[in-house]
Amino acid sequence: MELYQLRSFATVAELGHLTRAAERLHVSQPAVSAQIKALEDDLGLALFQRSASGMALTPAGARLLPLASRIIGAATELRSRASALRGEVAGHLRVGTLADPEFLRLPDLLARAVERHPLLHLELRHEVTGEAFRKVVEGELDASFYYGELAHPAVAPFALCTVSYIVVAPAAWASRVRDDDWESVAALPWVMTPAISSHHALAQTLFAGRGRVPETIVEADNETVVRSLVVAGLGAGLMREDLADTAVRAGDVVAWKGARLDTTLQFIVPRDRADDPAIAALAGLVRDGWPDAPRAAAAASVAAVD
Repeated sequence: MELYQLRSFATVAELGHLTRAAERLHVSQPAVSAQIKALEDDLGLALFQRSASGMALTPAGARLLPLASRIIGAATELRSRASALRGEVAGHLRVGTLADPEFLRLPDLLARAVERHPLLHLELRHEVTGEAFRKVVEGELDASFYYGELAHPAVAPFALCTVSYIVVAPAAWASRVRDDDWESVAALPWVMTPAISSHHALAQTLFAGRGRVPETIVEADNETVVRSLVVAGLGAGLMREDLADTAVRAGDVVAWKGARLDTTLQFIVPRDRADDPAIAALAGLVRDGWPDAPRAAAAASVAAVD
């Protein structure tokens, strides 16, 4: 069993397709296929079910994937510690992202990484909050941005800023959205994100506090798609306040001012690897990009606006 075989296993499991896995790993598709076959032969188990549409984990593959991810993480940490002993910070870190790159200050983060730690390679992967947390815990990610409160023994979080959301609706629905009338807003069709996302949790908090259940007509996989669908007139939804302000000024949406929902943007790393030199260096780079970061995260809340 070789480490590169485990990397191929984890990458195919994530992407569900040999071609896309080969592209990410910068090897040929036959090479990835051969590595998976060799690993299966070594383990005596089928790790994937093959079909015309791609590769799906077998029950055995799903059981072994978290262990493979931890082994890959341990190997990364070993290399990182060896580099630290040589006075270098080096390694390959998989980092989960949630929102648009500019909001997360990713361009500046990457520029600092190149300047300070040229041997540190960051691989950015777009996630939703619930999946980002799971992947950090199970070793599929080395770190991630995260929305919301988090008290879990497996991760070490630190808060970056408070993020506010407001309710928006298509501009053509202005007559249906009155600031003092929650019932009219709640009765609108809504565009929602998946249940594992913090965006969805915020919407549920808003409705639960007012004794209603949203009528979801469209489920979008990320906030960018939510914005596009609201602008297109398909439903109301939650939008980050800075984006909502811009959309209102452009005449794309109308805002309901009856509530503001606050959550916390955090950065999380595995607690048992927090002192890994590469992860510690990454955490320092992230902190430097948020000099006004709060020392403690504030609880997510829904505030009524008078």
